[in-house]
Amino acid sequence: MLTIYNTLTRKKEEFKPLHPGVVNMYVCGPTVYNYIHIGNARSAIAFDTVRRYLEFKGYQVNYVSNFTDVDDKMIKAAAEQGITVPQLADKFIKAFMEDTAALNIEPATKRPRATESIPEIIDFIKVLIEKDYAYVKDGNVYYRTRKFKHYGELSGQSIDDLETGASEHITAEEIQQKEDPLDFALWKAAKPGEINWDSPWGQGRPGWHIECSVMSTRYLGKTIDIHAGGQDLQFPHHENEIAQSEAETGQQFVRYWMHNGFVTIGKDNEKMSKSLHNFITVHDIIKHVDPQVLRFFMATTQYRRPIQYSEANLQDAQNNLEHIRNTYDNLTYRQRDAQNGNDDEVAQRVAAFTQQFITAMDDDINVQNGIATVYELVKYANVYAQKPVVKTEALKTLKQELEALLGIFGVRLETSNCEIDDQAIKDLISKRNQARAAKNFALSDQIRDELKAQGIILEDTPQGTRYRKE
Repeated sequence: MLTIYNTLTRKKEEFKPLHPGVVNMYVCGPTVYNYIHIGNARSAIAFDTVRRYLEFKGYQVNYVSNFTDVDDKMIKAAAEQGITVPQLADKFIKAFMEDTAALNIEPATKRPRATESIPEIIDFIKVLIEKDYAYVKDGNVYYRTRKFKHYGELSGQSIDDLETGASEHITAEEIQQKEDPLDFALWKAAKPGEINWDSPWGQGRPGWHIECSVMSTRYLGKTIDIHAGGQDLQFPHHENEIAQSEAETGQQFVRYWMHNGFVTIGKDNEKMSKSLHNFITVHDIIKHVDPQVLRFFMATTQYRRPIQYSEANLQDAQNNLEHIRNTYDNLTYRQRDAQNGNDDEVAQRVAAFTQQFITAMDDDINVQNGIATVYELVKYANVYAQKPVVKTEALKTLKQELEALLGIFGVRLETSNCEIDDQAIKDLISKRNQARAAKNFALSDQIRDELKAQGIILEDTPQGTRYRKE
């Protein structure tokens, strides 16, 4: 039985989608004014892993994740770069798609841009005004927060505490315009020179929160199964989404709310963010780090837990992934001398490992216990690969299971062994084999060191000498 921790109820609940066999899932995407940093990537990786596990369980997942392609940050960044807001959006959407492809994040079922839904946003706001949940002031449209009785339930805050916090972060102009400091903008009147669209309230653009309400309901329906995003979006973004969506539709907006933990950095475990200027972009890091290592590092921490980013932790992830890949290579290598047939014990043990993995992942996508099971499978596979006699179907079963389970983490296990075309290197390997046969271990070690300097790693096994490129 799959359980998911629901942020709204603050407990694990049995997962039951609205429509059997189908999961409608919305994940808040980036505001595309810069390259994504690894804190942003954490959310994309965490919920891509959730999606992959749901698909492993047999669900059809309709996965929608948006681009916010117009807001204050984008207007400012476009002006600084001397380009238009759409040009800025195109630039960083392209970069996002390249970076997430490198991280092996599955393409979303739909990747809508906020600016593609302007007519739907206007219609949505009209309904809120008609229902008296929103009001117009000087070309702006604001949501009457106190009118929504459940406001604050997602973030677990009282309306009075929220009012105190809100009053500290709004300008004197906004105080004059708003009926209440808690009210938030659904539509913003355009300032001179800003990108804008025509509306019944004058030229302007949508507020940030309304975009996701409209895109999620437009593409997934009035009630969706899972809405996910970073912990920092819980308030006010997701709180506001609930208020405006349920006011407009009169129906429950989301059945299960999922929020991922932060990526922290430095000895003080400070949250990584652009505002704190302590971020590292995916665009930069994958220039010198295998994207699959970064993916493995993030995907193997349970989504609600924080991740501490450090070179040491990244190196640990690389070592663990290399160990798994080497095991996969061991299984591939033994296919050369394997006997035809199967091994019932291997089939039974693999089935047991798979069930152990499912039990772990069914507990709120507990990837840490899940990867622990994978390590047990790896240990068993290595022991089997060292046996004098191995069976073809047993090797195939072990390889396929490693591929399937690591695939849920978004990690590819293609073999790292490569055919070596350089005849001089082949000759050296042959010469070393002759030296070992003659018990000339000094020459054997000398050749091994010479090959290592050229990036060729040797491994002596009972079945002969293996080699691979480092």
